[in-house]
Amino acid sequence: MATISLTGSDTIQINDRVFVDIADAEVATLSFPNELVGTKIGKNGNSIFALNETGKEASLELRVLRASSDDKFLNSLKLAMERDFSAFTVLDGEITKRMGDGAGNVSRDIYTLSGGIFKQSIDVASNVEGDTEQAISLYRFTFTNAPRAIA
Repeated sequence: MATISLTGSDTIQINDRVFVDIADAEVATLSFPNELVGTKIGKNGNSIFALNETGKEASLELRVLRASSDDKFLNSLKLAMERDFSAFTVLDGEITKRMGDGAGNVSRDIYTLSGGIFKQSIDVASNVEGDTEQAISLYRFTFTNAPRAIA
């Protein structure tokens, strides 16, 4: 019998705020830019493995509707970080995917985010040919830890 995976009603939360003013397409992308382990193979096939702590770093891209309440919330946090970086309280959050098996059972795929900062400023465009991307604020974050749990 085939395995079924139904997904929907995902939640994205940063600093205890659940985001609702999210855009279209891939509204959030969490990626891990670094390898978890460094490897070397030496003479006679000897293998060396070393844990790479930077492999825990996570990059989050979040697409929210420009000028929405979520955009204003994030922008105020970003401004606070820029105003006094040393006094900034780093971000935390959670991304939860809900996965169903087609028989009524639901699992949660949870990434717990901690040690977050804003990675870049927010780009802007003005377009007169109907490009809907001009209504999106793309936030880019770096988190120092984002372990995954399946519940």
